[in-house]
Amino acid sequence: MKSLKFLLIAAGLMTLGTAAFAETPAELAKKSGCLNCHAVDHKVLGPSYKDVAAKYKGQADAEGKLVSKVKKGGGGVWGTMAMPANAQVSDADLHTLVKWVLGQ
Repeated sequence: MKSLKFLLIAAGLMTLGTAAFAETPAELAKKSGCLNCHAVDHKVLGPSYKDVAAKYKGQADAEGKLVSKVKKGGGGVWGTMAMPANAQVSDADLHTLVKWVLGQ
């Protein structure tokens, strides 16, 4: 019984330890390479996240549309420079990033 109790406590502590190391959306954006071309408050190669949030404000389908755009890449919305595909970023991370961008 004591060993079962110990295992349950250990498993709980491991779960808490993992949660403490969760990436913030900004860290995820940096790790995923997004900040090479974008910034929160000013244009770099691509639009600022604040400009993206303003453009898509109030659009019910904005999250799905932008997740697809980021994953597949594309151009023509913000100028002639095309955004490369980001298929290496997981769908869960893409949703996290897009929600963060839309919240700017």
